Amino acid sequence: MSMSALIELEAVEHRFSDGSEGLRGCNLSLGAGRRHALLGANGAGKTTLLEHLNGLLRPSAGQLRWHGKPYDYGRAGLSELRRRVGLVFQNPDRQLFSALVEEDVSFGPLNLGLDDATVRARVASALEAVGLDGYGRRPVHHLSFGQKKRVCIAGVLAMEPEVLLLDEPMAGLDAPMQVELEALLDRLAARGVTTILSTHDVDFAWRWADDIHLMAAGRCIASTPARNLRAHGDALQAAGQRLPQALVLHTELAARGVLPAGAAPRSMDALLAALRALPITEFSGEIQI
Repeated sequence: MSMSALIELEAVEHRFSDGSEGLRGCNLSLGAGRRHALLGANGAGKTTLLEHLNGLLRPSAGQLRWHGKPYDYGRAGLSELRRRVGLVFQNPDRQLFSALVEEDVSFGPLNLGLDDATVRARVASALEAVGLDGYGRRPVHHLSFGQKKRVCIAGVLAMEPEVLLLDEPMAGLDAPMQVELEALLDRLAARGVTTILSTHDVDFAWRWADDIHLMAAGRCIASTPARNLRAHGDALQAAGQRLPQALVLHTELAARGVLPAGAAPRSMDALLAALRALPITEFSGEIQI
């Protein structure tokens, strides 16, 4: 096990009660303080994996380790694990059950036995972190889908976890809400929160993640720092993915001598900025149509 690994899976398998397989000999190492993207098509096992990471599901075979020690599936062990590893479901209605926002966000800290003043401080801090300061007395059912997702994240943050797990966090959000959520994830990463999320959006994963883990048929078929994704074209294809658009376009522009080869911009915006920074003479010459 790597000295920097926070969570590790070794030959983890999971078989559901109907006999279907969710994970098949899955091996994965997740480093602390990193942004991790689990990338794969629907049905690849991403959600099942996340639900193993915080002990919601227990493996049929294999082992998970937290800070080098095997998961403890006793009541006290699971309680401690879920305090430190928080999961946000794809559908917020699966996670929200209180009438008011502050009641929902305070549920976890209250279960830790914290005093009222500490709970109130944690709720206020968590709501501020997700951009919902002043929403504490709002009825949950009056919130938009995106606001509900942020309340779910606040509820996890109020536990002050080391790890934040998010299942398809961008699903169901319009473009402005996706921008807001990505900014929130950036702020959490800056605070040192290890973030692990599932997605099938390769452009988002390329733009956001430090490490990308490609999943297919219940196993992790490749793990790589995002900057090295270019070298994993075959694994991307096996995971039902394509190369990020910014990477493809940079490769073509570099081959034509328009942009220097080397590290590719991590987004289309960054690529456009690189093009705009070039002297106009770089584009001189006759254009034939």
